[in-house]
Amino acid sequence: MSSASRSSLAALTLGAIGIVYGDIGTSPLYAVKEVFAEGRVPFTPQNVYGILSMFFWTLTVIVSFKYVTLVLRADNNGEGGLVAMLALASQAVKDKPRLRGVLLGIGIFGTALFYGDGVITPAISVLSAMEGLELVSHRFHHAIIPLTLVVLTGIFWIQKHGTSGIGRFFGPVMVFWFLVLGFIGGLQILRQPEILLALNPVYALGFVWHHPLLTFMILGALVLCVTGAEALYADMGHFGKRPIRVAWFAIVMPALTLNYFGQGALLLARPDAVQNPFYLMVPEWALVPMVLLSTVATIIASQALISGAFSVTKQVIQLGYLPRLRVLHTSVQQTGQIYIPFVNWGLFALIVLAVMMFKNSGNLAHAYGIAVCAVMVITTVLTFFVIRYSWRLPLALCVAATGMFFMIDLAFFSSAMLKVVDGGWFPLLIGFGIFTLMMTWREGRQLLNDKLRADAIELPGFLEAVFAVPPTRVEGTAVFLTAELGIVPNALLHNLKHNKVLHEQNLFVTIRNHEVPWIGLERRLEIESLGHDCWQVVVNYGFKNEPDLPRALEQMRLRGCSMEPMTTSYFLSRDVVVPTIGAGMAPWREKLFAQMHHNASAAAEFLHLPSNAVVELGSKIEI
Repeated sequence: MSSASRSSLAALTLGAIGIVYGDIGTSPLYAVKEVFAEGRVPFTPQNVYGILSMFFWTLTVIVSFKYVTLVLRADNNGEGGLVAMLALASQAVKDKPRLRGVLLGIGIFGTALFYGDGVITPAISVLSAMEGLELVSHRFHHAIIPLTLVVLTGIFWIQKHGTSGIGRFFGPVMVFWFLVLGFIGGLQILRQPEILLALNPVYALGFVWHHPLLTFMILGALVLCVTGAEALYADMGHFGKRPIRVAWFAIVMPALTLNYFGQGALLLARPDAVQNPFYLMVPEWALVPMVLLSTVATIIASQALISGAFSVTKQVIQLGYLPRLRVLHTSVQQTGQIYIPFVNWGLFALIVLAVMMFKNSGNLAHAYGIAVCAVMVITTVLTFFVIRYSWRLPLALCVAATGMFFMIDLAFFSSAMLKVVDGGWFPLLIGFGIFTLMMTWREGRQLLNDKLRADAIELPGFLEAVFAVPPTRVEGTAVFLTAELGIVPNALLHNLKHNKVLHEQNLFVTIRNHEVPWIGLERRLEIESLGHDCWQVVVNYGFKNEPDLPRALEQMRLRGCSMEPMTTSYFLSRDVVVPTIGAGMAPWREKLFAQMHHNASAAAEFLHLPSNAVVELGSKIEI
């Protein structure tokens, strides 16, 4: 490997540690504490060995084997994440429409659950970091929630300014965090080296054998140690497979193992440390600095998840499952750095509500896990269809490769469901609410398009009739946006009716979003000449492409259509949806869709159209 390649790998690995592993890196703050909380597990040395062994092998099987070894191989043109996996699986079974519909529903539900996870993760991470202050002095007890809210407010307020400036510090800070995790854990292991016997899976299997019901009940708490595992796959497009794998095996996994086993060693020596084994490993003089470092680490972990929420939302919008939202770019160099105000402040409001409702990390832990486990199950299911129908591997091998992971994921999910009454309902409620919005928007758009198609006039025949007695042609280019290919846009009808003119050049443009991450410029446009200086144009985007219609249409110059910015007008139809009783969706869903359609961000802003060149002509459509 050349020195340049080594330097690039080191830089990407450092970035991966800062962004990808923030969530899983802060789980030692609360994971061990929650497994032993409220006397769930009888406190004996044998049980401590068993639990620590289960922590280690959970990390090994779910993260090392499932995500790092298997799931990272399922890239969609280099991109990862549940949306990319969903697109890959749906494309693999596109010749099976019913199965494809089921997989799309499952995948979109998993994406909706991501937002439930996005609410609990920052809340539990920051709150658990702040709870260390109570060990400094009991006088801090009443300040924990206010300080948590102050930190969370700061995190969400800074989003509009972008994170490119502070992002470069994420990697070094998280490397230092993992080194500290390993160091304080290692010191405890040196005092109780026998705890390393728990690396033997026999201790985990022995605990399961002797306490099967108890094992099932604590799996929902044990899963806390793999929170954030999904980020390994989601951020693959930013860093690549190799840096993520190097970061995991070289730094993250060893540091987490040392810290968890250090907490176990402390519990063997001091069973009373179960109230907060993470902070009680730290010498008293280092407690305040450790709280500060933990707070910074949880801020970084929260930042990665918030940025992920922005990216996922943008991808889901382009797949057609959410209305257009206002998307702001916070970096002139990296198109991936975006800020969506509605998502930012919606998450913030829900996180504040979670902190005020649950009040401490222990109560939040009851709410945590269900969304995470459900997404893990869905990822495994989609992986099966990718390796079976896209990679075309033998059925027996596909079942063997995913079957074990499916059973493990299902066991974790079933255990997490026991926590529904104690707080698990909260992320589920968020997930179901967002899933309802997504499916309502998708089905509403389908109804709207069906209505437009039913009332539509075929474009070629209409133009033939128009040019039989041509109207006055005026200088410039008119771009008419239409959702359906080959039909007359309402905006054109209104323009001819009221202005009685037609431009010298006319483009009838349909935007198509595809289930692939990227579509290059060479495949951006599909152009068909309609005669009389009129063209039908299809503009293709992947779900990670940045829609920019004027830039895309610059390629029309090669077809003899010179588009001068000062003489180009963009005509848009602004439809007002009117819900009606009858066929279609339930009345409340039609009203919901009408409201979403009304509040959707303007197409002009979403497509980067110049504001002084846009003409909107409205009409009412009943669905």
